[in-house]
Amino acid sequence: MAESATRITKVPLVDLKRQYESIQSEIQNALYEVIANQQFILGPKVAECEAEVAAYSGCSYGCGVSSGTDALLLPLMAEGIGAGDEVITTPFTFLATAECVARLGARPVFVDIDPATYNLDPSLVADKLTAKTKAIVPVHLYGQMADMDPLMQIAKQKNLIMIEDAAQAIGAEDKGRRAGSIGHYGSFSFFPTKNLGGFGDGGMIVTQDAARSQKVHSLRTHGMSTKYRHTVLGGNFRFDAIQAAVILVKLKFLDEWTRKRGDNAKLYGRLLNEAGLVEAGKLSLPIVSQVRHVFHQYCIRTARRDELKNYLQEKGIGCGVYYPVPLHLQECFKQLGYKRGDFPGSEKAAAEVLALPIYPELTEDEIRFVVSTIKEFY
Repeated sequence: MAESATRITKVPLVDLKRQYESIQSEIQNALYEVIANQQFILGPKVAECEAEVAAYSGCSYGCGVSSGTDALLLPLMAEGIGAGDEVITTPFTFLATAECVARLGARPVFVDIDPATYNLDPSLVADKLTAKTKAIVPVHLYGQMADMDPLMQIAKQKNLIMIEDAAQAIGAEDKGRRAGSIGHYGSFSFFPTKNLGGFGDGGMIVTQDAARSQKVHSLRTHGMSTKYRHTVLGGNFRFDAIQAAVILVKLKFLDEWTRKRGDNAKLYGRLLNEAGLVEAGKLSLPIVSQVRHVFHQYCIRTARRDELKNYLQEKGIGCGVYYPVPLHLQECFKQLGYKRGDFPGSEKAAAEVLALPIYPELTEDEIRFVVSTIKEFY
């Protein structure tokens, strides 16, 4: 490893302060504008943000909402999914994906992952379809899109709703199409640590369908059609103008940040290979199967995951496990009747994946320090 790497003593998993410092004046100006006009909820700034994010994602319409979770919930509500319905999704994701299904009284039906990409395996979906199946919710995990073509074929054949959970994948591409633009809906999260993160919770629904856009817009404001006229039961899922202002500033830099994430991933791959760790079978690297992986997370795999995680943390290196317990084994879903061994791909990934720092502001010296520490462990 390079000599300069020894000067590094700490590398956080995420460092939002570096990003903020690089665009501080623009952010402050945008916030001052919102404060000056005193329109904090919805309004022109939110409408502008919706249009910009939708266009960036290759979609016709956007609907800003209060969180990434609500960006998943509202499309399910809009399609009337509820008690007695089933929704196909993956057990290897954050709880919110299946939680939104269960909140509406529907049943999450899990399908195992492709171990190469960690995304839902389309070849396993057909066996899980029933007369009760109403939707498919694939997750574009870690910043790489699920294999959408066979999933869309199934959805069209069976007349199912497709909701892309793109919380980790804004800007990801496959075959000229961006995450969120292929299904009936795409759902994004603006949680602060996301590739495009706000200053609090926030999310957005994108769609190509004007009627669906109108429906989710109504649902986010208590089902209103016009002021104080409520045609359906919705909720308070409104998007804050302050979050919209922050997202609009950051969106201008997103492609550059994505490029840097990709460069960091390539450097990790080269250095880990040069260290002999991959060839020796100590660990494996992320597999990039599509045109544009946006690397929300950079996850290696190793049978000694927990030992390595503890060692890196002791050496001042931030790392994380996304996700240590697959959803079918979560206590909140025990009523679904799943058991250990039902989804071996997800269970094995949950025991082996380890996310390393990958944020755009990461330096080459820091990456070299991470890799040299991993080599030191082995």
